[in-house]
Amino acid sequence: MLDGSVKVVNPLGLHARAAAQLVKLAGRYRSLITLRREDSAAFANAKSILSVLALAAPIGTVLLIEVEGSDEQEAYDAVMSLFADGFGEI
Repeated sequence: MLDGSVKVVNPLGLHARAAAQLVKLAGRYRSLITLRREDSAAFANAKSILSVLALAAPIGTVLLIEVEGSDEQEAYDAVMSLFADGFGEI
C-alpha cells in the first residue's frame, strides 16, 4: 500500500469536472484508490463520482491518498500528478 497527502490547489476545488477527471483516471487502474479528508472523517472511493463529490473539498483542502493493488505505484503517481497539475486549471 502507498499513501501520501495532497493539497487541492485548483481555484474551484474538487468540483464536478475535476472529480470526473479523477474518476476517469482512477478507473484505468485495478488498484483501490481512497481519498480521505485530513480535517474530518470523510472518505471517498476515487472510482465513484458521487463519493468524490461528497468530500466537498474546496481549494486548500488536504486529502490523504491511499492506493493498494497490483498497479499501485502507477496509480499513485498518476493521481498525485493530477492533483499537482491542479486538474489543468492553473
